[in-house]
Amino acid sequence: MFSSKHRDAGAWLGHAVAAFSAALAGLLSGTLTLGKATGQPLDALYGGKQIRMVIASGAGGGYDAYARILSLHLSRHIPGNPGIIDQNMPSAAGMQATNWAYTVAPRDGTVILATYNSLLAEPLYGNPAARYDPLKFETVGSISRQQNICATWHTSPVKTLDQAKTREVIVTATGAASDSAIMPKILNTVLGTKFKIVMGYSTTEQRLAVERGEADGVCGLSWSTLKASNPDWVRRDRINVLVQTGKTPQADLPDVPVLIDRVAGPEDKQVIELLSFPQELGRPFLMPPDTPKVMVSAIRRAFDETLRDPLFLADAEKALLEVNPVTGEAMEQALKDAYATPKELIRRAAEFNGSLAR
Repeated sequence: MFSSKHRDAGAWLGHAVAAFSAALAGLLSGTLTLGKATGQPLDALYGGKQIRMVIASGAGGGYDAYARILSLHLSRHIPGNPGIIDQNMPSAAGMQATNWAYTVAPRDGTVILATYNSLLAEPLYGNPAARYDPLKFETVGSISRQQNICATWHTSPVKTLDQAKTREVIVTATGAASDSAIMPKILNTVLGTKFKIVMGYSTTEQRLAVERGEADGVCGLSWSTLKASNPDWVRRDRINVLVQTGKTPQADLPDVPVLIDRVAGPEDKQVIELLSFPQELGRPFLMPPDTPKVMVSAIRRAFDETLRDPLFLADAEKALLEVNPVTGEAMEQALKDAYATPKELIRRAAEFNGSLAR
């Protein structure tokens, strides 16, 4: 005969086994459902295939570094473990790559686009060069959010935001749609600074121009990008950081003014928030429209798992890359919210970033 203690233990064990069996059955059911969606096992989705990681920036920049480290680890988490090759397509400040991914790229799950977050706002302002609808891309996720800075070289006499209102400051930019052009335009319009924007530089050339004395600084550059691509600038105090975007100061820039705090009018604040929404998307990874949902789901889950992978995190730490993930689902919702903004507010934002002058 079993005592009541043994019977209770046996009952608990039975419940535990039943719960485990139910969970396992659910997991297997989900796996089988994904398999049935394509008529093949999950491993067959990508087994023997090759994925192209198309990077909309030039080699050596922050976007490039994030994409390449992701490529090193992502395959381990994709069913079938496909090969991944990296391809830079930096023309037109990333616009060419983004247009290509929307209009030309294969829609068979073998293309992932790493593009600039600012480009996902361009159709909102009616840029005719943007031949894509951001709401139709399949969002994968972002490794981190992104807060931009405006900074001058350490030898510049302009060391504060107030000083930038008193004299011209030459800054470099990749193109009219880039953060490096938009942020100084906003500062000039809202705060009365005197940034002069010189466009046509590649991502890497922007910073080289500052080191060579061709420009006074950079504006609209991600702080995390700078730390990854030019860590000596940070370690050796080679720059004066004048202002940063975001809602609160970054941990290692506690005394640098936040742009939204310097804006007085409530409507201007709303506009700045709209203009800043791309930075919440960080460094977006997308797939072409009409990519099979089962493959999008597989890549999204692989992306999420990679960002928790100790091997990936170790490499990211070595490269000084920040990991503050945004899921594909969260990115999709942020785009929907932005594109539902009232037209009058969008028009005011377009005035600030110069879109109406194009």
